[in-house]
Amino acid sequence: MPSIEPALGLLVALACGRAEQASSPALAYVTNEVSQDLTVIDTKADRVIGTIPLGARARGVKVSRDGRRVYVALSGSPRCPPTMPDAECAKLKADKSKDGIAEIDAATRTILRVLPGGSDPEQFDLSADGSRLYISNEDAGVASILDLASANVIASIPVGVEPEGVRVSPDGNTVWVTSETDNVVTALDARTGKELARVPVGRRPRGLAFTPDGRRLYVSAEVEGAVSVVDVANRRALTTIKLREGAMPMGVQVSPDGKRVFVAAGRGGTVEVIDAATDAVVGSVKVGRRPWGIALTPDGRKLYVANGSSNDVSVVDSRTLAVAATIPVGQGAWGVAVAPGE
Repeated sequence: MPSIEPALGLLVALACGRAEQASSPALAYVTNEVSQDLTVIDTKADRVIGTIPLGARARGVKVSRDGRRVYVALSGSPRCPPTMPDAECAKLKADKSKDGIAEIDAATRTILRVLPGGSDPEQFDLSADGSRLYISNEDAGVASILDLASANVIASIPVGVEPEGVRVSPDGNTVWVTSETDNVVTALDARTGKELARVPVGRRPRGLAFTPDGRRLYVSAEVEGAVSVVDVANRRALTTIKLREGAMPMGVQVSPDGKRVFVAAGRGGTVEVIDAATDAVVGSVKVGRRPWGIALTPDGRKLYVANGSSNDVSVVDSRTLAVAATIPVGQGAWGVAVAPGE
């Protein structure tokens, strides 16, 4: 009779592998601009499980679609507080050798390489196939296209003064970039980088997010205290949604079902909620000080909010709008990204 021990051993190994996979945490990553590091959060337990030193100002952050890589925008330009005039900020010394995009192995939490990202990279997004990054270069007024395979910047396109927010459309065909000073959002062809349109929006646009069907784009306007709604097909602004008094909106996220839009109110200290069917503000939740970056879990049930002035992350139940947890992170929490799934 053949031995059954090898078969049993294989079954046990497979069972253990499945158990290990089932228990692996879903992760959120938070960039800390002042402490220059990346906080790793287990979104099941809502606790910090690691910190990755980065050695430069850390702002934009994205996770690859397979969850294996984390990308972080690094800058050697000085950090200037909102109260500092632009002329004074321009006098501060920049270390351009620190500019780039860190590529991090999510499993080992180590930096694999620092990719070129143009001058002073701030935010970025991944192409639909994961082969490119589209990056806003704040001090240069351009958007750079980085080819990940060759590690080369293959194009730089003028997109207005002080570009910040970057989003690839759900169909992967276009890239949209906000310009803080010019009060526009620029649409680029994702393949060629050619400018397709410039759409005027509210004053000082910062973040932006598409509805899942790609028909609408919500753009936060910090100085306007509002959100502009853009008709993507016709490339024009449809309406402006005024937020509550004191809101200075930054990050924007649309729920996976497309029904609600979440907006970090910056110095207003809240997250505002918009009904996408009516474009009316239907809720608000007080979070930490100066909420900036926000991200939803894949199921849309939890919202992670990076609070820059209180150095923490608020975890919000997206259905009840109750703060379920407050997680201390590094100094100057800026951006947050959640892994796409377990």
